[in-house]
Amino acid sequence: MVKRFAVLTSGGDAPGMNAAIRAVVRTGLSKGAEVFGVAHGYEGLQAGEINPMDSKDVGAIISLGGTVLRSSRSPKFKRSPARTAAAGHVRSLGIEGLIVIGGDGSLTGADVFSREQGIAVIGIPASIDNDIPRTDNSIGFQTAVDTALDAIDRVRDTAYSHDRVFVIEVMGRRNGFIAVEAGLAGGAEEILIPERPFDLAKVCQRLVAGQKRGKRSSIFVVAEGAIKAAAVCAFITKETEYEARYLVLGHMQRGGSPCAYDRVLATRLGHHAVLRLMAGGTGEYVGTSANKIVSNPIREGLATEKPIDPERLELAGIMAR
Repeated sequence: MVKRFAVLTSGGDAPGMNAAIRAVVRTGLSKGAEVFGVAHGYEGLQAGEINPMDSKDVGAIISLGGTVLRSSRSPKFKRSPARTAAAGHVRSLGIEGLIVIGGDGSLTGADVFSREQGIAVIGIPASIDNDIPRTDNSIGFQTAVDTALDAIDRVRDTAYSHDRVFVIEVMGRRNGFIAVEAGLAGGAEEILIPERPFDLAKVCQRLVAGQKRGKRSSIFVVAEGAIKAAAVCAFITKETEYEARYLVLGHMQRGGSPCAYDRVLATRLGHHAVLRLMAGGTGEYVGTSANKIVSNPIREGLATEKPIDPERLELAGIMAR
């Protein structure tokens, strides 16, 4: 059994990472393990920034956004010498396993590190993009959606007051999970995402048709990887009589206190990750399926794509008419 392990956060921060750290530390201690924290992600692992953690180190962090362990993106860790250096620091402390909290790049790095260096790893998916396959949700997604929804609700008041179209750009470089969920919840008239082709001319036709039915304002939600909000706004202004404005939410979607859902999800996943690691599991990441905790092989799971639910998009379109 693994009785001495470390935890790190890597890549983009996500609300709920601290709740996961707290769960990892306290579960490990409750099972008689020694737990270490790695500062600054894989960069800190290479530099030996590894320190023991106890229960008081994670007190009162469940409500905090970001990550108390700090994070980084580490291109050097993609090279074998950096991973060998990291493994040297790990072994020098007698650490037998590693729990990695992060997105697909972080989990892939953990799997490569484990296979190459022979150190057990378990991943916990934390990504506001919610793009990790084989888990219903990643830590941080629901909070990011709530943040986007709050912006949509506030902007709609202004759009209605001034008979305007507002285009709201949310995060999502390769997928539209935030856009679909926030757009559906916020009653958006259009949702533009990378996974589904769209024609701005037809979008404008629907906008004009809505105007003829008496609709005086509209909200468009676009994922950043589909098209820039400024470009949509310029097209609308040119092709219609509408006055259009845009808002880019950007990194504010990453910050802030995690919602209740993300706190509970992170706590459950952190707890289960420790149980899997201490029982001898490795090369896996934990997640949820139909609200049940599941484990998947990292390499196998991340070789697939997580699809957008077409029923959600269809429903959003029906509600917008």
